[in-house]
Amino acid sequence: MNLELTDKVVLITGGAKGIGAAITRAFADEGAIACILGRNPEEADALVAELAAKGRRAAAFSCELTSEAAVQSAVAAVQQRFGRIDCVVNNAGANDGVGLRAPVSAFRESLEKNIVQCFVLVQAALDSLIATRGTIVNIGTKCAVTGQGGTSGYVAAKGAMNGLTREWALDLAPHGIRVNCVIPAEVMTPQYERWINQRPDPAASLKKIRETIPLEHRMTTAEEIANTVVFVASPRSSHTTGQLLYVDGGYVHFDRAVTTGAQG
Repeated sequence: MNLELTDKVVLITGGAKGIGAAITRAFADEGAIACILGRNPEEADALVAELAAKGRRAAAFSCELTSEAAVQSAVAAVQQRFGRIDCVVNNAGANDGVGLRAPVSAFRESLEKNIVQCFVLVQAALDSLIATRGTIVNIGTKCAVTGQGGTSGYVAAKGAMNGLTREWALDLAPHGIRVNCVIPAEVMTPQYERWINQRPDPAASLKKIRETIPLEHRMTTAEEIANTVVFVASPRSSHTTGQLLYVDGGYVHFDRAVTTGAQG
């Protein structure tokens, strides 16, 4: 299926590693110009070079996403270089473990890096998105629905992201801009791998997690998240907006008793 994304200019925050890198590759494979925004220039440049070697188009814009001025400057640089912005993917964020007993300053910092930067980027790119009747795709987390424990900042931010997805979808509908949120659950990213390796028995912990995922008892791949992001950003998904799309093998919405065989 041709997703009609050729020459579309896409901003992807945190697009150099993990789910973000998979999203960058997926857009580039569809002929889009994938623009990586983030503070890891070496990783971003390496990915851009990898894609260029395959005849794909991508670019890296070094940017501290919690700096309003830096975000505005990066968006202006993209606009100057490519002349348009067709899609914003708010992917960057971190499950930083800022819990209920953390200092209030740490909670505020978590909100800054997990949701405020999304508002800043969309605001900076808004006129360009209006001009192209573009799209916004937010990357959420199952924790905003299920809770996790010990991560109040991240959950608060991602809960706000779910709300903003629908608020922005309504706000921007008159401009033809669609806004959706793709929500992963258990995906083996570098960040997730670091977390699982801190467990007393990483292999046993991973096996237990897999058993709670109804569809095939396996982790979701970053590529599966990316494929959904690219589709929902494309004209092939032209009447989908304000949706929270769970790409999780049924993790969030299926009864856990079914996965363990303890139905009753």
